[in-house]
Amino acid sequence: MKYIKMLKNLYQLKRNTKKAPRQIQKLQKEKLQSLLAYSYKHSCYYRRTFEEASITAENIGCTPLSSFPTIDKAQLFKHFDELVTVSDLNQKELRRFDTEESIDKKAFKGKYHIVHSSGSTGRPAYFVYDEQAWQTMLLGIIRGALWDMSMPQIIKLLARGPHIVYIAATDGRYGGAMAVGDGIDGVGAKQMYLDVKTPLSEWIRQIREFRPNIVIGYPSAIKILAELLENGEIEMKVFRVISCGEPLGSSLRGYLETVFHTPVINIYGASESLSLGVETNPKEGMYLFDDMNIIEIVDGKMYLTCLYNFTQPLIRYRLSDSLTLQEPNPDSRYPFTKAVGLLGRNEDLLWFEDKAGNREFLHPLAIEGFCIEGLLDYQFRQLSKDSFEMLAEISEGASEFSIRKEMLIQMKKILNEKGLEYVKFLINFVDKIAPNPKTGKKQLILPNLPKEREAV
Repeated sequence: MKYIKMLKNLYQLKRNTKKAPRQIQKLQKEKLQSLLAYSYKHSCYYRRTFEEASITAENIGCTPLSSFPTIDKAQLFKHFDELVTVSDLNQKELRRFDTEESIDKKAFKGKYHIVHSSGSTGRPAYFVYDEQAWQTMLLGIIRGALWDMSMPQIIKLLARGPHIVYIAATDGRYGGAMAVGDGIDGVGAKQMYLDVKTPLSEWIRQIREFRPNIVIGYPSAIKILAELLENGEIEMKVFRVISCGEPLGSSLRGYLETVFHTPVINIYGASESLSLGVETNPKEGMYLFDDMNIIEIVDGKMYLTCLYNFTQPLIRYRLSDSLTLQEPNPDSRYPFTKAVGLLGRNEDLLWFEDKAGNREFLHPLAIEGFCIEGLLDYQFRQLSKDSFEMLAEISEGASEFSIRKEMLIQMKKILNEKGLEYVKFLINFVDKIAPNPKTGKKQLILPNLPKEREAV
């Protein structure tokens, strides 16, 4: 996206924030009708499922969205090849591309941007954006990151030559890393990636050399950067902090704003639609981008309809996030729906300490790419300052011996990359890893055991 064109398109998108709720609803309805009609015509899967629900070309324009069938990740995985609306995409080729091609080669067949889900095990699901959808999504993220700024302020900020550091899992086709990289390129800024698997000493060295003035990343990872700054191990003068990838609690937000002396912008997104909403003020809540998506809550379940992706349409797609919706009213600052409640998974960190008192962390999302045939799910539990336990759920008939062997190899490699060779861990197989009964979500890290066990 050319710089001037990007600014022009950003200006057009920002204009939606000044419209009345009824205007946004009209725009949303028009985009929805285009998506539904296109999907019916070009997707074998949607044509079949629509017709099974008695929805045809004749009545599709007057059928409420609530009457359309829903879909989840398992169905997407199963019906991928017949769901996409283009003939040159299939899941087998995407898997080969993801496995064999370097991450630097971002575009599949030179025109499709591939994001794989960060599911904990097995083969990932793929979410595909063509160039138009990708650029639309990037504009949504840029708008969110610069939400509270006018166009003159944005131009002035970009003229200052931003140095942006992105801290997260960066060694895979994760949507956040890829979108942030392309978005930074679009605004002409300099960038640096810090992977959560990189040793802390390397963080310090790179931060000192790069001297970033904008920070983007997981809030739990940004917190570590804030602690380094607070302890005087690094020096930074930051004028914007952008949180993404995890929920941002009020206490952590307050800490980050105090240390960095700047407000924190909280971006809400998912692999299925990387641009879902933004929160700049906890008292106002999270604004959902109704001009880009439709989010429904039905019987406590969340469904997404992405209005800008016509290559891989997601219509009433089930997301595991939990939230409640608050419709805009005449007194609202913005014409968008607000989200209230838990957004996404809130992960903790595993902290370890060697005999000399040196501390290092292990971020659970650094292990999200764990892919072992037969391994269905896993959790972590810290046992002591230098040990942890992995609980593993495997499929029926799978070999515990083979899976344990591969888990040992992969985990030791990750620990070595972080300089955590001294950390011991054990693997225990369990019948079922159940979600937290209060949140309905699986915890990657369980509370510490009351007594330390010995890991071997």
